[in-house]
Amino acid sequence: MSGDLSRWMGAVSDIDHAEKQAKNPPLFKKLFNAQSIEQAAIQAYAAKKKLEEQRYELKVFLNMTYGINAYNELLAMEGQIRKERQEMVYKQQRLRQRIIEIIGLIFAGVLVVGFFGLIAKVWIDRARAAEPVNIEDISIIRQYND
Repeated sequence: MSGDLSRWMGAVSDIDHAEKQAKNPPLFKKLFNAQSIEQAAIQAYAAKKKLEEQRYELKVFLNMTYGINAYNELLAMEGQIRKERQEMVYKQQRLRQRIIEIIGLIFAGVLVVGFFGLIAKVWIDRARAAEPVNIEDISIIRQYND
């Protein structure tokens, strides 16, 4: 039963994390997948309500079977599991998400710089083509070719 409770507590932690993600989604998810954010929020809400129901049933069961302190012990164990999980799993997820966002911003920056570089090159080429030809330059070029 303790293994099942551990998995359940891991799922509780995942649901809490999903709810936080739904409230504050990553940058690219906000920009490109807005419908997914609303769907994730609804799923997180439904899972949270189901979790509250399961938590109440577990509290009643533990209090009736093992005494009043059993549920408090369970909460302490849940807090420890959640802390370990946050240190391991969620930090890795946040790091991956930040790396993806940084790569996306760098790519967008390179595109913008490239675009402005292309515009500057076209502008410089047009300016050079519009310069008047100096007769002295032509005579120097003829002397050089001879």
